Amino acid sequence: MDERGSIARGLAEAYMDGAVSIPYALLRTYRALKLNDTEVMLLIHLLAFRQLEQNEFPTIEQLQERLGASATTVGHAMQKLVKQGLVGIDEVFDPVSGVQSDRYNLTGLFQKIGALLAAGELPLRTGGGEPVSVADLPEGRGGMRSPTTKTSVFGGATNLYAVFEQEFGRPLSPMEIETINGWLDKDGYPEDLVLFALKESVFAGKLHFRYIDRILLEWKRNRVSNLEEARMQVQKFRTGK
Repeated sequence: MDERGSIARGLAEAYMDGAVSIPYALLRTYRALKLNDTEVMLLIHLLAFRQLEQNEFPTIEQLQERLGASATTVGHAMQKLVKQGLVGIDEVFDPVSGVQSDRYNLTGLFQKIGALLAAGELPLRTGGGEPVSVADLPEGRGGMRSPTTKTSVFGGATNLYAVFEQEFGRPLSPMEIETINGWLDKDGYPEDLVLFALKESVFAGKLHFRYIDRILLEWKRNRVSNLEEARMQVQKFRTGK
C-alpha cells in the first residue's frame, strides 16, 4: 500500500506540474516535413516553454538540458528548422519597459502543416479512423463561429481563430475560444481590432489573453472603435505625444 501511495503521490505531482497542448497535426505531419525525432521534440519543447513557463526564447543550454542532447545536436536541429522556415526569430519591443528581446515564432511550421492538410496529402481523420477532408469538417468547431476569412493586420487573408492558434503555437482551449467570442459578441470589438490587439501583445512579448484584454479595455476607455483609431493610439503612445 505504501508503494502504491508513493506512486499515486508522484503521479499527482506530475499532473499538477502542468500539461502541454501539442497539435495532433504536428505528430501526423512531421515525417512528411522531413523532420527527425530530435527535431520534432525540439519543437515540442519550444511549445512547452511558451505554454507553461512563458519563456518564448529558451537558450540552447536550456533546450540541451531538456532534450538530453549535446549543444551541437540542438544547434544543428535549430538551424535546420530556421532554414526550412518552420521556426522564425522575431525581435519584440515592450513599449512600457523599453526592453527589446527575441522570441521564437512557429507560424511557418503551422502554415506548412496547414498546406499539407489542405492539399489532401495527409487527410484529417475522424475518431473512428475514417478519412475526411478539411472541407468536410463542420463549421464552428469547438464553439468557434463559422470561419470568416478577411485581410488582417498580420498580412494576407486569414481567419481570426487560426491566427490566434498560430501565434500561441497550439490549439485554443474552450475557455479561450469563449473569451474571443465574448470580445466579438458581448463587447462588440471588430475582428480586425482584436487581431491588432493580438499583434501588439506579440510585439510587446506578452502573449497572454489577459494582456490582450487589457489592451482592448484601454482602447475602449479611450473611445477607440476601429483599426485606424487603434493605430493612431499606438503611435501616440510610442512617440509620447
